[in-house]
Amino acid sequence: MSRIEKKFSALQAKGKKALICFLTAGDPNLEKTREIILGMEAAGVDVIEIGVPFSDPTADGPIIQAASQRALKNGATLRGILAMIESLRKSSEIPIVLFGYYNPILSYGPEHFATRAKAAGVDGILVVDLPPEEANELRQYTDPQGIDFISLIAPTTSTERVKKIASHATGFLYYISITGVTGTAKPQVQEVKKDVERIRKVTALPLAIGFGISTPQQATEIAPYADGIVVGSAVVKMIEENSNRDDLISVVSQYAREMKKAISVS
Repeated sequence: MSRIEKKFSALQAKGKKALICFLTAGDPNLEKTREIILGMEAAGVDVIEIGVPFSDPTADGPIIQAASQRALKNGATLRGILAMIESLRKSSEIPIVLFGYYNPILSYGPEHFATRAKAAGVDGILVVDLPPEEANELRQYTDPQGIDFISLIAPTTSTERVKKIASHATGFLYYISITGVTGTAKPQVQEVKKDVERIRKVTALPLAIGFGISTPQQATEIAPYADGIVVGSAVVKMIEENSNRDDLISVVSQYAREMKKAISVS
């Protein structure tokens, strides 16, 4: 059982929800990324999504796009990110999902990536531009390493396609609560509820809901329908706005603490 499965199982046994936080690796730098992750773990974050910066992040809104550009300018690479995760593993067991696009993995070498990611301590991957029909190009290497392959489901995904995606997914399913890119709209609770009910009928995998969730109130409203809440653009924006402050870690950790509290009372 992977760290991701163990975490969701433990939370579900207690009737609790997972707080999943996203940040862009290398923004402002990889050492600071490592420190932020440790701070968020101490604040109660259950799973970390580490965004691998890419020059053309088509699923991401302007906030994460800008963070990717800053990280690339600062010299962040997939090789360096894996080294950072390996260093992080000396003091943390938090489940880690690498979130990104296939191009950097293809350039690195899919087989080498799978071996190195496992050795570094990566638990799951979410590759935005690898649909189920093409995923085996990477999964033939990552599955044998026991790396969970997290899949996306959108409001526009048909029930038949949900069945197909869910039958091959591992770890958890990531439900995109809005149509569009990250951080550009707010989820409509009743629409989310209706769609989640449809998805629940065809899969027992944990369901995390993300895209557009940024406030404790939103988290409280969405949490009853999810096994986990994903917060991304709000964290990335907070890191950008406070990157030069000495209390950056404290600011981000406090926000994570408030979001965890919000989903704990739902």
